[in-house]
Amino acid sequence: MATSRTYSDPDVIAQIADLTLRSRRLAEGAISGQHRSPFHGFNIEFAAYREYTPGDDLRRLDWRVFARSDRHYIKQYEEESNVRVTFVVDASASMNYKGSRAALAKFDYASTLVVSLAMLLSRQQDPVGLVLFDEEAGQLLPPSATQAQVTVMSQILQKCTPARRTELGGLLRSLTDRIRRRGFLVVVSDLFTDLESVYDGLDRLRFLGHEVLVMQVLDRDELELPFDGPTVFKDIEGDEQVFAEPGAFRKAYQGAIREFLAEVRRECGARGYDHVALCTDDHLGDSLARFLRSREDSAHNPGGRY
Repeated sequence: MATSRTYSDPDVIAQIADLTLRSRRLAEGAISGQHRSPFHGFNIEFAAYREYTPGDDLRRLDWRVFARSDRHYIKQYEEESNVRVTFVVDASASMNYKGSRAALAKFDYASTLVVSLAMLLSRQQDPVGLVLFDEEAGQLLPPSATQAQVTVMSQILQKCTPARRTELGGLLRSLTDRIRRRGFLVVVSDLFTDLESVYDGLDRLRFLGHEVLVMQVLDRDELELPFDGPTVFKDIEGDEQVFAEPGAFRKAYQGAIREFLAEVRRECGARGYDHVALCTDDHLGDSLARFLRSREDSAHNPGGRY
């Protein structure tokens, strides 16, 4: 992989510049610029007074107002609700695959996706962070809203060479201890791994209050098996290889991969994770813009899908 690559694509960024990536659960207010949370806390930023009602925390009574008015008023505060977004990116060997119709390998496509969304989020003043994973829990860059953060993320991705097996489930379980504050987790992977372990890890993170978006990146070859004539199929993440005639089992393979994708969509929906599948021969800017618009529409129409 060329180390000069920055994964910053001006065309992609321009196509999504006027859109937003909203958190459905963690921020209830507007998502553009400064976000105000409807959840009130202490010592954040004063918002308004309201009359005391039984059960209110007495520590929030303003005694100076009481001295002047002989009435009990509660101080209300509103906190900044900028959503902390962590991208969890698959750096296993299967992400190196690049078919004949794709302009980018899956990892390059995923990295460009991450950097583009990170730039969008940073403009919304949302802190962004990064975790790279393969069979071992990789580097964790904590979320930050600094201007340099996206550059650091791009540099980490650029230096990465996917080379080992996928073990997403174990990493997700480890994140329950490593990411203490609830946030928005964006998992970017082909999901060629033990899905039950993945669901278990994501369920634990959801239980702790994190919102989850799964962005599944695939190559068209993996969907259609377009090869002609006798072909050697090698396990990218292992040593196994098989010599076969693709035409003999192409139809069965295509049916199996469709069921695989349908099962992922069903499970994600049933468990409360958002899911979108992306293909590397589709223009990333078009795909991201379509996804973000659909997500915005579904936020206004809860029965809608994307």
